[in-house]
Amino acid sequence: MLKHNSYFNGGVQSLGFERHGRRQTMGVIDTGEFHFSTDAPERMTVVAGELAVRFDGAPEWRVYPAGTSFEVPGKSGFDVKASQPTGYLCEFL
Repeated sequence: MLKHNSYFNGGVQSLGFERHGRRQTMGVIDTGEFHFSTDAPERMTVVAGELAVRFDGAPEWRVYPAGTSFEVPGKSGFDVKASQPTGYLCEFL
């Protein structure tokens, strides 16, 4: 079953689904800066575009171009900046 998610007044939109028993979302982050909180650990893969990411408690931004991924621990958060609409796949670990 697909589930549509919309956050930040439509600035981030995704479709949630299950694959091999694991929850995932595929979506787009529009131009801008957004903060996400996590309940469970996540792996984010940038599939189109580029994201600058700053993990909670870290002073620096890291850039992730298409084809790269990063992991975020559960019960934490991260900021993302997109200079153009950017596609992603989020896998809940």
